[in-house]
Amino acid sequence: MSAGASRIRGLFEGLRQQRQRALIGYLTAGDPSLERTPGLVAALERGGVDLIELGVAFSDPIADGPVIQRACQRALGGGASLRKVLGVAAEIRQRSQIPLLLFTYLNPVLRYGLEALARDAAAQGVDGLLLTDLSVEEAQGYVEVMRGHGLDTVFLAAPTSSPKRLRLVADYSRGFVYLVSRTGVTGERESLSASAAELVRSMRGITELPLAVGFGVSRAEHVAALGALADGVVVGSAFVRLIEQHADSAALETKLESLARELKHGFDLKTA
Repeated sequence: MSAGASRIRGLFEGLRQQRQRALIGYLTAGDPSLERTPGLVAALERGGVDLIELGVAFSDPIADGPVIQRACQRALGGGASLRKVLGVAAEIRQRSQIPLLLFTYLNPVLRYGLEALARDAAAQGVDGLLLTDLSVEEAQGYVEVMRGHGLDTVFLAAPTSSPKRLRLVADYSRGFVYLVSRTGVTGERESLSASAAELVRSMRGITELPLAVGFGVSRAEHVAALGALADGVVVGSAFVRLIEQHADSAALETKLESLARELKHGFDLKTA
């Protein structure tokens, strides 16, 4: 990818012109296996997912709920590592131009080395990173290194974030801003938090970057509600749970594609 180019930015610009929203899908690379992950990504893309968050398993995933925690343990048990996930990204890139965002924690990144990771991630076709436990107040050095290699840096904003933190998130984010719809960990919910709308409103007053909302999204009606507010909707645990339930099935890819299509249809639903 040429310097200055961004698949993520291009995605959102294209969707905005078409007055459409992005469906962002998370999966844990290496669950159920590293070999099968590229095929799962392809299934999500066929189902309508526009951007992939490629989760790098970590032994202490404090921001993740039980579904993704179990996926991380399975992936680690199968030998997943940051270096191997970069190899998975390269394999995905051979067959697809879907934007890829590495989703992980600070510890694996520091062990790999910031410069080395930025260089290798860009070379393997990764478009950006999101580190769930990196404090934005301490992110300047990380941001400079990643951007030096043309990688987008995505940060999280939560309903509890102060105005000062929201401004930092806006300043340090590239590609889009990830808005956490509620406090707590990831996981499917019956209903969505009412705080999402207020958070979107606050960020709209600070940045022109696309806004994507996640945490708790598992149904088409959730996608419909959040799609009316934001530029993108993130689905993670619903996909990961389905992978867990059908990991040994040859029909897993078909089921994953079907779920993605069902959720994507949520953007076409009318909200009250």
